[in-house]
Amino acid sequence: MKKNNYKKIAKKVIDLEIEALKKLKTSINNSFDQAVNAITKCQSKIILCGVGKSYLIASKISATLSSVGCPSFSLAASDSAHGDLGRIQKKDVLILISKSGDTKEIRPVIQFANRYKITLIGIVSKKNSLLYKASDIKLFIPEAKEAGLGGIVPTSSTTAAICLGDSLAVAALNKKGFNKKNFKTLHPAGSLGAQLKTAEDLMITKKEIPFINENSNMKNALNIITKKKLGVLIAVNKKKITTGIITDGQIRRLTQKSNNLKKLLVKNVMTRNPISIKKDTLASKSLSIMSEKKITSLCVHNNNNKSKTIGLLHVHMIIGANIS
Repeated sequence: MKKNNYKKIAKKVIDLEIEALKKLKTSINNSFDQAVNAITKCQSKIILCGVGKSYLIASKISATLSSVGCPSFSLAASDSAHGDLGRIQKKDVLILISKSGDTKEIRPVIQFANRYKITLIGIVSKKNSLLYKASDIKLFIPEAKEAGLGGIVPTSSTTAAICLGDSLAVAALNKKGFNKKNFKTLHPAGSLGAQLKTAEDLMITKKEIPFINENSNMKNALNIITKKKLGVLIAVNKKKITTGIITDGQIRRLTQKSNNLKKLLVKNVMTRNPISIKKDTLASKSLSIMSEKKITSLCVHNNNNKSKTIGLLHVHMIIGANIS
């Protein structure tokens, strides 16, 4: 029995799909710009529609658009004639995906869009099809050889359609000026949300911060650091300006050398000019600084006032947020 070389099959599929993407790249023209303008100027919703595999692609593109600030939902063309056309409104932009452009299930959708003058963007591979001719904006995907069963399994064409959708989403977010802060607002959970968390999101503030006056004695410092359980104190002067930092390690070493901590002042023991970061510093970057400097806490300040601490970020706060 002949042994199958599955690695060879995988590489062949990848080669075919790469070729499809190369063809797609050469087909990008002014219609793409028109589609991006229509999407970003839309005052309502972006609706993605398709049948079968095209519907699954529509759902993926819709989710991506929503995640970058373009409200969207997907619609199965097969359900459209059974009441779902009512989900489409005049100010919407409708993106209809169909390789052939003539599938019977999409015809009611095309007719509805044309009748009510709803902007129709067609993603299609047949220029003589109903969808291509009826679309206000035509996004053409060149036909490419599919992989498997003599080229009848949707593979290369679906990859190209997904890539085109991703391209529309990325172009739209650039045109809208959608940034990481906007992205974080829409992705508060999961690994993406964790990657975008800042020091401000995790730090402790106000009364939780272990402040101590620099003129206090070390006996008082020992009591506060024990009570706060953060292993660090931030020393401030009478104007609340941060002047230094004291760690539990420093206090332990002092207790081994002196029996009278009341005679020692914080300002004579503290480490001056503690490392401080801006409140919008990414938590992952903060963790990197801690690792590099071999410390467990960072002072946090407003972007324009490094001398005044508004928060304290401890390594456990970052690790607890599943950031590494």
